[in-house]
Amino acid sequence: MAIAAILPNGTGQWMDSADGQHFWFDSGALALDFSYTGGLDQDGGEWQTVHDAKELNDWLTARFPEVAPTAGDREFRDAADLGSAIGRLARQQSIGETLRPEDVDVVNLFAATPDIPPVLAGGGRQAGRTNARPHQALATVARDAVRLFSAEADGRIRECSADDCDLVYLDTSRSGNRRWCSMQRCGNRAKVRAHRARAAAAAPTP
Repeated sequence: MAIAAILPNGTGQWMDSADGQHFWFDSGALALDFSYTGGLDQDGGEWQTVHDAKELNDWLTARFPEVAPTAGDREFRDAADLGSAIGRLARQQSIGETLRPEDVDVVNLFAATPDIPPVLAGGGRQAGRTNARPHQALATVARDAVRLFSAEADGRIRECSADDCDLVYLDTSRSGNRRWCSMQRCGNRAKVRAHRARAAAAAPTP
């Protein structure tokens, strides 16, 4: 999994499609980015980016530098449960379905646990733990999911407009007219198709 160029607590990550394309995908939300560690709502599918505890540590520490890379099999299973629940909720909301109570319960359960506390830089003493635990990062992700599925995001969680793409994202654009998972991928392919269609229409009839 490529995790370079990820800003701490930012959104977006490199993805690899089944046809070998390597592209930057900004889902628009930390919780959505996290759901793709398990393939969104398709566990073990094309979009899965984290396959074991080591890769989970890599993902978490790239997003949360204060987290100790101590995730093991238990944390990996918990992360998979949380990511799958978020992914299913995202898919349901993108097509206007009612959110499954069981998945809502999973998100709420993780969100109710201690998350990573904010720290004001510039002090002279170290307060609390030197490193946060992986489960605190999961709690932070879950709390972002609570925000993600609130009423204010209604209608902004969408599936890519390409017929052959099922990636889901949060449209954070001011105009609210984002159509593609990535301009590098589906947006560019749509431009190429449109150009070819215009060229064919303008070509003289033999």
